[in-house]
Amino acid sequence: MDATPTYTVFLGQRRLLTAPLREVLTTLKTLERTGTEPLLIFNDQTGRTVDFDLSGSLDDVLAREDPAPARSGPGRPKLGVVSREVSLLPRHWEWLEAWPNGASAALRRVIDEARKADPAAERRRMAVLPTDRFLTVMGGDLPGAEDVSRALYAGDGATFRALVAAWPEDVRLHVLHLAAPAFETGEGT
Repeated sequence: MDATPTYTVFLGQRRLLTAPLREVLTTLKTLERTGTEPLLIFNDQTGRTVDFDLSGSLDDVLAREDPAPARSGPGRPKLGVVSREVSLLPRHWEWLEAWPNGASAALRRVIDEARKADPAAERRRMAVLPTDRFLTVMGGDLPGAEDVSRALYAGDGATFRALVAAWPEDVRLHVLHLAAPAFETGEGT
């Protein structure tokens, strides 16, 4: 699950590239565009569109958009630990504080146990939101878009696939790729 993040670039409804950030930035920097079709870049893990500042040389772009991780504030960044705020009721804080090693360690332990309890459900859950975000941007005006979203959330892969069958090829193939884990049953599918 902690694989290298990938980004997908669309020019209109045509997929140009799916690759790690450095490759995407290199391609974008050298891309010569003609026409007025929108250029959209998606983070495949979140489904969100992203914009990059492509001004300057390729080295400038890579340094700015894909910098080495910098230390900032509390936490243990080398381990990927980031400090954020969590709002809980007093009874929750009391329960967490009773655990050895503190509240943060207890929360990490509870989350890890929940993720391990049903890995197939976790994969499905982690696929639905990015797929829905992509659908909103790229499929929102396509036939049956609302029904496609309903099928995604219902876990109805057959209906989902049938509804996107007539969509533009690159949009259809990418949405099927993003949604695939949402329809896994955990039985080898």
